[in-house]
Amino acid sequence: MGNSKSLSEQKFCPQFLPEEQTEVDKLFNILSSGKGGSTAYGTFSLEALKSHVREALPAEMVTRLYDSMRRVKLTGKAQGPSEHVSREQFTAALSYLLKGNSEEKSLVVRKMISAEEGPVKAREVQKFTEDLVCSVAHVLTHRRELRGWTRSQATAPPASMQALAAQLLSEMKFQDGQKFLGPQWLGQDCDQTVIEDWLFRVPHVATFLSIVIHKGLLLLCSSLNLATLIPERQVDQGQHFESVLDVLSVIYLNSHLAAEHRQRWRLLFSTQLHGQSFSQLCGRVTYQGPCLVLLEDSDGQVFGGFSSCSWEVKPQFQGDNTCFLFSIAPRMAVYTHTGYNNHYMYLNHGQQTMPNGLEASGRTRHSEGLREDPSNYDT
Repeated sequence: MGNSKSLSEQKFCPQFLPEEQTEVDKLFNILSSGKGGSTAYGTFSLEALKSHVREALPAEMVTRLYDSMRRVKLTGKAQGPSEHVSREQFTAALSYLLKGNSEEKSLVVRKMISAEEGPVKAREVQKFTEDLVCSVAHVLTHRRELRGWTRSQATAPPASMQALAAQLLSEMKFQDGQKFLGPQWLGQDCDQTVIEDWLFRVPHVATFLSIVIHKGLLLLCSSLNLATLIPERQVDQGQHFESVLDVLSVIYLNSHLAAEHRQRWRLLFSTQLHGQSFSQLCGRVTYQGPCLVLLEDSDGQVFGGFSSCSWEVKPQFQGDNTCFLFSIAPRMAVYTHTGYNNHYMYLNHGQQTMPNGLEASGRTRHSEGLREDPSNYDT
């Protein structure tokens, strides 16, 4: 990293397999000859891309994709952005975004962020990130790929999109090594090296771009395994209620779990379905394997913890250092163990002398509080 070249300085070699290149070429042929296609031979226009995508992606993201393609400068070609997208530009942009390393991805992402040459402002990266997160929620909803994570709203609420975008941006480091810590940093310059480093350390950005391309353009869909990104939500037959989590929150939490826990999540207990009895909770969550505990308080804050092993009702601490706490609203964050002690999990009930309640990594939620608090409590 730190030695990025422009697309015009690199000799482009497609990274698609032959069968993948055939599918890419087929889509280009559709775009260049279909409704809204360009009058220029062997190219396509923004109108053609919008006509193909239709309602699957927000218009802002379609325009960003199109602009990044037409701004590709291939070796030996005329300089400056072209008016339409050629086959070579189309293939190069998609190859870098889907198959490239962090340096190659950053060359196209930089063009998606802004048309201006040179460094971009952090506020421009923020707007791109918010558009990207919004597009993921939009296309997954449009293609009906939510895998059971439905809410009362048609799409994820703006607060969730902004929280995830803010979390992704918090990992960005500027030239001086400082991280993006809030609005006061929006005026900072981000050069090509900063963007490349960000893509390297925050794989969610590349993953979200692949979702937008695969599901938005309906291209190379077999390359995207949503089952590893979004666990299937299972609720007992005959029971249904809207989850506290939306699909963006689920994707974020799921990425912090071990691979064997990412395929399917089964609801064990909810105050909406099973009441606010602590003894009911204890009876339903014990000996069920690793588990996520999720709470929403009366102020709308959503938080919880991951237990690495089965809960047991006993007066001893349980678990190991793979347990963690998390926050979903008003901000998304994961808090791993500090090594200060081994107080990872605790669940006890009905004892006269020992503490009763549920504790995760040193934070306790007593049974009396559960009975009195009207919050949602899901596991």
